[in-house]
Parts: sequence; structure tokens; C-alpha cells
Amino acid sequence: MVAIGGTEKAADILQRTGGFLSAAGPRGDYHRLPHGLPVEQQRLKATTASHALLAAGHSVHLDPALNALATADGEHEAALRYLAHLAERVAAVETGHEVAEVLTEIAAPVHGLLPLIREVVVRAGIAASDLHMTGPGEEPASIARLGETARSMSRAAYVILQARNHAARAPQTASPTPPPSSARPPASRRR
Repeated sequence: MVAIGGTEKAADILQRTGGFLSAAGPRGDYHRLPHGLPVEQQRLKATTASHALLAAGHSVHLDPALNALATADGEHEAALRYLAHLAERVAAVETGHEVAEVLTEIAAPVHGLLPLIREVVVRAGIAASDLHMTGPGEEPASIARLGETARSMSRAAYVILQARNHAARAPQTASPTPPPSSARPPASRRR
């Protein structure tokens, strides 16, 4: 499980809901499950912690092997819930940093949604071409256009990452503070 935006609050969630332990690593402290837990306990603790982190607004990647709620049929529903969650997050953003986090989820080069979908499109194009037993340039036009679609997805991911970079650099707005009151409390003077 990987959680983006680790804070003391996130560490508290991991420790309370999943029983994670703090450990020193080469890039700083991280949290891990205790060694020797049975696989089902690992899955339950990781799933519980990931949902608590998501509810607190953190970006989380839970390995499907650790997701106790993942089933063959449930993966599609989980993906839809994840996309709905991203839409809800972006609707509630208050800072450029929050926008950047959502855009990263969409277009990150390795684990972003768009690059992963692009990979599926490329593989589907290859498989469809192989099933038609045709060489490049001989497949039906719709199959041939899958390569063009994959290139468009790569360009879109690049544009999204550029927008992410700009959003991350946006000045953070401070919460409005009421101006100091100019009224003075009445002074009581006794003579």
C-alpha cells in the first residue's frame, strides 16, 4: 500500500486502523505491518487502513493482492468507485496542490490512470490485429486507429501533467481572517 501525502495524521490513521508500525527506511520513516501476520490479517489491516486514509482525503494505492474487498467481479465496481472518488475530490479542492494531486492520479507516467488505459488500448490493438491475422496496414480501419488513439492518450497525459505542474505552483490561499475589530470595549472609569 502506498499513501501519498504522508502526515502525522496519516501515520495516526495507519497505526490506529491498521496496526502499522513505524520503521526507518533509506528515504525516511515509513509504516509497515508487523512481520509474521497471516495473509488474511495483512489484507484486512491494509484494506481498513487504505479506506480510512481515503476517507481522510489522502491518495492511496492498495495492491490488489492486499485488498480484502477485491473480487473478480468487484474490481470493476472498485474502479468505478475510485473514479467517482476522484471526481468528488476535485469538486471539493481548495488549493492548487489538491488539484495537482488528482491530476497526478490521472496522468502519472507509471501508475496514472491514463497511461494504464493507454497500455490496455495498445495491447487490445495488437490482440485484435493478431486475431484478424493481418499485418500492419491490413487491419480494419477501426483497429488501425487504435495506435493513433494511444498516441493521443500519451499527448493528453503530457498536457495533464503540464497542467498539474502549473496547479502545484499556484499560490496557496490562506484562510480568510476577520480584520481586527476597531471597536474598543467601553472603559469604565471611576472618579
